[in-house]
Amino acid sequence: MTDLLTHQWTVDLPSEAATELLARDLAATLRAGDLVTLSGDLGAGKTAFARALIREIAEDPELEVSSPTFTLIQLYDTPTFPIVHADLYRIGHASELDELGWDEAPDGALVLVEWPEKAGETLPADRLDIRFVHAGRSETARRATLTGTGDWSSRLRRFSQTGDFLRHAGWQDASREHVQGDASTRSYARLRRGQNTVILMNSPARTDRTPVRYGKTYSQIAHISQDVKPFVAMAKGLSERGFSAPQILKEDLLHGLLLLEDFGTDFIAEGGKPVPERYGVAIDLLARLHGMDLPDTLPVASAINHKIPPFDHGALDIEVELLIEWYMPMIGAPQLSQRNRDHFTALWRAALAPVVKGEQSWLLRDVHSPNLMWLPQREGIKRIGLLDFQDAMIGPPAYDVASLCLDARVTVDQELELQLLTRYVKARRSADAAFDPAGFARAYAVMAAQRNTKLLGLFARLDKRDGKPAYLKHIPRIRAYLDRALAHPTLADLREWFETFVFAMEARVS
Repeated sequence: MTDLLTHQWTVDLPSEAATELLARDLAATLRAGDLVTLSGDLGAGKTAFARALIREIAEDPELEVSSPTFTLIQLYDTPTFPIVHADLYRIGHASELDELGWDEAPDGALVLVEWPEKAGETLPADRLDIRFVHAGRSETARRATLTGTGDWSSRLRRFSQTGDFLRHAGWQDASREHVQGDASTRSYARLRRGQNTVILMNSPARTDRTPVRYGKTYSQIAHISQDVKPFVAMAKGLSERGFSAPQILKEDLLHGLLLLEDFGTDFIAEGGKPVPERYGVAIDLLARLHGMDLPDTLPVASAINHKIPPFDHGALDIEVELLIEWYMPMIGAPQLSQRNRDHFTALWRAALAPVVKGEQSWLLRDVHSPNLMWLPQREGIKRIGLLDFQDAMIGPPAYDVASLCLDARVTVDQELELQLLTRYVKARRSADAAFDPAGFARAYAVMAAQRNTKLLGLFARLDKRDGKPAYLKHIPRIRAYLDRALAHPTLADLREWFETFVFAMEARVS
């Protein structure tokens, strides 16, 4: 064990409620196959902690969870993963574990062990140990010392950073519920204390370090934010210009932790369908943003600035190549020759060249239903709450318009798409008589094709590489959007390439 990394964190628990809250918070970080040991004297709080933890994972606050002191091992079948709760107080020697059926625990079970010292050296070193002691005058006051070893060292470090952040922010006693996030490493939770709520954004620095081209990682080439600073800069920049970005209530830039204003639970789509009125306000927001004179550098904090990167050919190329790397193998397409791959790149370069040289603005990148909240108590474009903009770039305004009008998560039919595009063009022309509708239409088709080509590859990668198959359900919609975009005459050569190398293969396997 001495060769393994270890991290330790001590936290005071002034009441049984605080002990239970720690258990519920920890439950969100646990994975199938984890081992957690609970030690301390009789009555130190081990069983109370285990009970709260099991109920949280089982999503059943009334679940009967008793101490397994006499049964020694109890099994709980939860929606997330099985849980084995063991109490080793009554065993005399580690050899007795075999007789208890210790090795017969279900694969992938979370194992909670009280009195782990009875197991001797038989427990794996890669685990989380929690020791409880009485602390303070109250009978229910405890102090817990958490020790993470091996893989748990870094996981506990992050958990403790979050706990310390909330304590300094004064939200350590708030209840916490998971909020659906995106496909990144970020996570979100709604903290509730009475009638007050805030959003905890947990955004650790990116750790992908495998170079893919030019000695750079995919994230560096595609300009994916590496830490939380771009989010802070863009949130402040958008708010200062009259847009509804979440107010940042507390920030820890070093560890990537933010407390944000809670925009609630209403989105611009409802029941899996777009709400036209709300999409209309969102298109007004984009028209307003794209008509502004915007800087390419924003302040983050004292002496810290964020330079918004350009949507350059490196980013554009590597995004569309996701189709070749991930989507085409998924549909069983043969590996492309270098000649056909180079032709693919050349066609995209030709289509993108006039767009890249054309009008530029802040490109928020993922302007679609999961990232746009509906705030009916506000007025005008402030009724749209913006959430996801940390990967913003300087690029063609048509990209964000395509993100909204061809929403990846809900189906926008062609009639609504046309209404939104017409509304956008009218708004831009009323603000600037020099605005070119025909040029915008060409840019919109190119950016719509580029974005949906990328999404086909990205969603295939999320399934194959990251074990997130839920995104595959969106692929038929993305394919339909790609068809719409490639129908524009300016993309005729690209459409021919797709028909030859992609669409023909899809027809064979369907």
